[in-house]
Amino acid sequence: MAHYAKVKENIVIEVMVAEEEFFENFVDTSPGVWIQTSYNTYGGKHTQGGTPLRKNYASVGYTYDADRDAFIPPQPYKSWLLNEETCLWEPPVAIPEGDELYIWDENSLAWVVDKED
Repeated sequence: MAHYAKVKENIVIEVMVAEEEFFENFVDTSPGVWIQTSYNTYGGKHTQGGTPLRKNYASVGYTYDADRDAFIPPQPYKSWLLNEETCLWEPPVAIPEGDELYIWDENSLAWVVDKED
């Protein structure tokens, strides 16, 4: 089985699983283009030791960047920066180590202890 993402105006609008033989003969006349994605690819690495494909497994709402040939998740916060190697968003400050559960506070640009825990 293979996974394919339908991309319209650089945004993933659908993800489909199909046999490669089926997809070779699949006809879709709606706007957009189908691009193969790998369920086992995350952060530019294949989780099963295979060859990574397009940096990340595509999901609805992801952006497809043709120049990077990568699927990029939505930016979670305005302050987070895109890691060019993994095509994942990273906070401007590393999460503290320890047993506490932290959440990102965009107003203070800092990790704070989750008080709901």
